[in-house]
Amino acid sequence: MNALCAPVVHVVDDEASFLRSLLFMLDGCGFQAVGHASAEAFLTAAPVIGPQGGCLLLDIRMPRMSGLELQRRLSAAGQPWPIVFMTGHGDIEQAVQAMRGGALDFLQKPFKEQALLDTVNRAVEASVERQRQQSRQNEALALLERLSPREREVARLLALGLSNKEVARDLDISDHTVHVHRQRITEKTGSGHAADLARLLLRADPAALDAG
Repeated sequence: MNALCAPVVHVVDDEASFLRSLLFMLDGCGFQAVGHASAEAFLTAAPVIGPQGGCLLLDIRMPRMSGLELQRRLSAAGQPWPIVFMTGHGDIEQAVQAMRGGALDFLQKPFKEQALLDTVNRAVEASVERQRQQSRQNEALALLERLSPREREVARLLALGLSNKEVARDLDISDHTVHVHRQRITEKTGSGHAADLARLLLRADPAALDAG
C-alpha cells in the first residue's frame, strides 16, 4: 500500500520506550503512525483526519493533561477523532468514563498485536464512515442553501406528506403559489417527490422533520 494512502494512527503516550515500540508495530501493520509524547504536543500539532481515515490511540493516564482531558477538549472543539484509549491496571473505571464520553474502545496494557490491529481497523472504518456522512450532509446543506426561506417551508411540509392544498392552507398561500414553489424546489435540488425531499432534509439535519 502507498504510504500516503494508508490510514494515519496518532499515538499519544508519555512513556518513550512504549511509544517507540507501538509506532514500530503500527508501521509494520501498514499504518502511518505518528507519535506524540503528550496531550499538549498533539494539540499543538493539530492534525486532521485525511480521506484515508485515521484514529487516535490515547493513553488514559498522563502528567499535566490526561487522556480524558484531551478527549473532552477535542469533543468541545467538534473534532471527530475516533479515540481508542490505552489503559493500565486499575484504569478500568476511567476507561468506562471514556467510553461514555464517546471513545470507540479501550485496550488494556499490555495488549497483543492482533487485538491492537482489530481495534484500530474498527476505528479507522468508523472515521471513514463518519467522513462519508459528513460529505453527504454538506452536499444536502449546499442544495438547501439554494432555496429561499419560503421554499424551505414548502419543502419541509411536502416532505411530511402534505398535499399542495394542505401546504397552501398551512401557509395561507394559494395552491398556484405552492405549485410554483414546488417547481422551483425541484429545479434547485432535483428533488420533487415527498420521499426525495424527506431524504434530502434528513441528510442535512436528522431532526429536520421533527415536530415543532
